[in-house]
Amino acid sequence: MATSAAKLMKAVWYDTYGGGGAALKHVEVPVPTPLKDEVLIKVEASTINPIDCKIQSGLLRPVLPRKFPFIPLTDIAGEVVELGSEVTKFKAGDKVVAKLGDTAGGGQAEYAVAKGNLTVARPPEVSAAEAAALPIAGLTALQALTETVGLKLDKSGPEANVLVTAASGGVGHYAVQLAKLGNIHVTATCGARNFDFVKSLGADEVIDYRTPEGAALISPSGKKYDAVINCTTGIPFTTFEPQLKDHGKVVDLTPGAGTFANFALKKLTFSKKQVIPFLVSCKGENLEYLVNLLKEGKLKTVIDSKFPLSQADQAWAKSIDGHAVGKIIIEHC
Repeated sequence: MATSAAKLMKAVWYDTYGGGGAALKHVEVPVPTPLKDEVLIKVEASTINPIDCKIQSGLLRPVLPRKFPFIPLTDIAGEVVELGSEVTKFKAGDKVVAKLGDTAGGGQAEYAVAKGNLTVARPPEVSAAEAAALPIAGLTALQALTETVGLKLDKSGPEANVLVTAASGGVGHYAVQLAKLGNIHVTATCGARNFDFVKSLGADEVIDYRTPEGAALISPSGKKYDAVINCTTGIPFTTFEPQLKDHGKVVDLTPGAGTFANFALKKLTFSKKQVIPFLVSCKGENLEYLVNLLKEGKLKTVIDSKFPLSQADQAWAKSIDGHAVGKIIIEHC
């Protein structure tokens, strides 16, 4: 990424693995210059996703970060400042939401560059905070339901029963809402304190994962699941399997070695029940679809908490704690 020494910006980076929020450092660095297919955005809000904290902890070393120091975060909303020569769909002053590149990061700063094809217009009905929360969490929920499972979200498809685990979290709270746009019965898991919240999102049934029935993922109405959107970790496939219909699928959003081993085993044994390791594929048209749902009031972003950029360390500590309801937002202005 090219840079210009003419102007400096505030940014928050880390320069080694580990350390959580305490390892973040406030610095001044040159404002990035957009390449020909990029947009320079003055960041108004960004969000922390669990993967950001896992990358910092070293989960994906040596792939990510590609080099230190590293300015993290990839989901932002803000205002277009400058366009690369090949970007024609925006002009300076346009309000946008963007998904930055995973290897480049850069969202935890006053300015960031995004690919033009992963930047979409943000209508005035959608706040910067609501939009910034959307890219990874919203796209993950949408892709898992429509592409991986094959469900339709316009009530034109057959009836289906779906389980969403950790339904009060970032991905989970979008997954419940999106599923209810379709002809889908949703069972959701969460802690008892979040029952009313998850029901308000549209869940038909809510189960407490701390109870014996909840730990076994048993639907209160006895329904078996066509699909599970698994937004948590630590649940073995042997727990899911008895609750699945004959062709049921478990979409594992945070796949580990066990998920990949089970995926291969089910393929080799021609099992009708499947576990599918999930990798998000970010597409501009899908992000635009989600932004329009926000605009129309058919989808809402639930914000757990907001922190100024100067308190990014506190935002990271909150994310690492793992009990956020909805999304954690960093406000940049």
